[in-house]
Amino acid sequence: MKEFVIWQPGFPQESETDKFYLAVANKLLSIIEGSYNATIVPDELKRRIALSLTGYFQDIIADAGIWRSFTKCNWELYGKPIPFYDCGDEYVDYELNRVDIRFLIWYLIAMISERHRDINPHTEFIIALADQCFEFLDSIYEEAPTPMGYNFAMEYSLEDSEDRETIYHISNWLFMHCYLMTPAFALTLSMLLNDHKKQKTKDIAKLHNQIDKAMTEEPTGPLALYLSEWLNLIFNNEIPNFKKFNKNPINIHKYYTAFKKATGGKVIAYFKTYKQLNEFLIVKMNWENGVEHLPMMKNFSDFVILVNPERGMLISKGTAACIKDPDNPYYDEKYAKENAFNMLSIRGFCPADLTIYCIENGFLPDAHFPNSQDYNLVKENADFIMRCYLQQYYRD
Repeated sequence: MKEFVIWQPGFPQESETDKFYLAVANKLLSIIEGSYNATIVPDELKRRIALSLTGYFQDIIADAGIWRSFTKCNWELYGKPIPFYDCGDEYVDYELNRVDIRFLIWYLIAMISERHRDINPHTEFIIALADQCFEFLDSIYEEAPTPMGYNFAMEYSLEDSEDRETIYHISNWLFMHCYLMTPAFALTLSMLLNDHKKQKTKDIAKLHNQIDKAMTEEPTGPLALYLSEWLNLIFNNEIPNFKKFNKNPINIHKYYTAFKKATGGKVIAYFKTYKQLNEFLIVKMNWENGVEHLPMMKNFSDFVILVNPERGMLISKGTAACIKDPDNPYYDEKYAKENAFNMLSIRGFCPADLTIYCIENGFLPDAHFPNSQDYNLVKENADFIMRCYLQQYYRD
């Protein structure tokens, strides 16, 4: 019960409906433990899946607005309620759906399990387990009581100063213990904890301050939305502004103009070696002669430079071979099949702007989930994959 209550919005208080939903979580855990190929996930992750599916079920029963906000944004961004899966005519918005369970199991494994971070959403284990869990939840759907504590969006207001303390508590819960938001924060939290260990300090207050700062400044959840955006969605039904860049900035960056002049109007260029890159900067961009520019790049290769009018010039290393641009002489199909997915899924591997540019122009045809030959699955869901995996790196 103690473990279950931590994941409830009313924590630390217990409610009258906790016993019912604790039983649901335990039944889901028994289904997961007895499922086909259950060894794919460790015991702790099995418990997280059981608790998270229970949280989703509570959200749906209460119409708390968390899942509704997620699907609403998906409709706005991608024209469908959830990524990866064919929802068909059977899908009912804001109700219990089989494909919702499939997505959540994929999401939890991909975000929390380091070993299976690139797991294919159509893995047989995920489909089979989701079907089992759905059948159970569907069988108790009509008898499930409305969970207490989940109707906070109807009880409180973002605009009411008297609700400020409660809203902060809800915000903390959404970021740290909500079934939908928290898994995407797992990698960021792990990095914070590792940094804290490296500092060899017992200053727990400092760690808590860092987490509080992350809560207000870092995005989270499968769509990489900031906490303020999630709150406005859940409480006020307000869709965020999804425009990443200003297409027509008032002030054009100087490097954008200089680069296009150097390349004859192109916004992207490729270089195999550091020597080629440095020579371009000196000869074509008129940077200082006789200087090794960008010395931190000297030990790398396969460079790409991309410019846009708002942000200027972005440089990526180790990615030229992944990009199937007719103007790129360094594209390598074999290398791309092994590494192109990393451009969408590994933070810091490549500037998000470059990956987005490649997606929009069809330059990443080789990106796919490992152990899958379904290239269309990544192509059709590329923007979502970037949001989910990259988080702040996508939003910056």
